[in-house]
This record gives sequence, structure tokens and C-alpha cells, in this order.
Amino acid sequence: MPRRKKTLPIPVLLTIGGGLLLITAAFMMALQNTPAPAAPAASSNEHEEDTYPEIPRATLDEAKAAVDAGSAILVDVRDAGSFAESHIPGALSIPLSELEQRLGELDRSQWIITYCT
Repeated sequence: MPRRKKTLPIPVLLTIGGGLLLITAAFMMALQNTPAPAAPAASSNEHEEDTYPEIPRATLDEAKAAVDAGSAILVDVRDAGSFAESHIPGALSIPLSELEQRLGELDRSQWIITYCT
């Protein structure tokens, strides 16, 4: 008489499979709830000054005083849509992508202050 292969009853298989699913779900939830590493905080001018050290920076007060005195021109280098939404009154709109070609429009005897925010 041939031997019958012993099989596990269905309730035992369901219990094992369900347990594995619960363990997997718990592991995935633990990974999801782990906080991401914090990005390093960048100071407002530190990166910019390192990137273009040859370009002098102006404080808001310095820029306002120069514009009020008529010795500076403000140039908004954002795209035309952003300029249309809002800009500093009196600023010229010259998108950064056009700046090199349009430098001739600016009075080089004045302080040219560009901004993009």
C-alpha cells in the first residue's frame, strides 16, 4: 500500500500565511513611520556668497536707499509671468535667459541690482 503524503490542514496554512502577512505589514508600517533624515539648514546668503564670491551683495536697506537716491536700477530676472503677478514698483523686467543680450538697455553708470524673489 502506497504511503500517503501528509498535508497540513487548510486552517494551519491560513494561519501561517496570515501571520506572515501581518509581520510584513508591521515591518512596512515601521519603515513608513521612520522619520526621514533632516536636510541641513542653509543660511540665507551662505550658499550664494560661496557660489559667486565676486558678486557683491546688497542688503534690503542698501538697495532701497540706492533706488530712492536714483543711483541704482532694480532688475527683476524672473520670467515675464512671475513679473506680471508681482514685482517691486519701478523694477525693470529682464528675464535671466535674456539678460546677456539685453545688457545694453541698462545704464552702466548706475548700480544694477538684480533680484529673483
